[in-house]
Amino acid sequence: MLKSDNILDIKQASIWASEFLGKTVTPSNISYLISYGRIPKIWENGTVQVAKEDLLKYYAGYKKAREITWTEQLGEDLNWALSFDKYSEAETTKHVHRLHPYKGKFIPQLVEYFLDDHTDDFKKEVFFNPGDIVLDPFCGIGTTLVLAS
Repeated sequence: MLKSDNILDIKQASIWASEFLGKTVTPSNISYLISYGRIPKIWENGTVQVAKEDLLKYYAGYKKAREITWTEQLGEDLNWALSFDKYSEAETTKHVHRLHPYKGKFIPQLVEYFLDDHTDDFKKEVFFNPGDIVLDPFCGIGTTLVLAS
């Protein structure tokens, strides 16, 4: 059994995670982790809670493990600027992304990157030209449509 000081409600967990990471982690971020099974939930007195050690395990190993895994699978020439890992979950789920939990969605920042006016080395390598047409044939939840408008 866990000690009660190691059990946090969602708001307490967001405060703890914010202090641990040195960036804002919202209660919505914690709810997302619980909803998608990244951390287990604990029911106590009708309230959803989490164990501090589960949060610590998730946040301590997440970024490093992710970068190692992706680098091993895809090679050293990954464009980490397109990982958008500097954004919080709240920032990457703006606009239509809170309408329903569609796991195949891509983040609005990805569309913004391709639609904005700047041209960086990556865009030059893949032959982007001003005035090109963007095709999103399946449309998903409409991220491209919302941002293009």
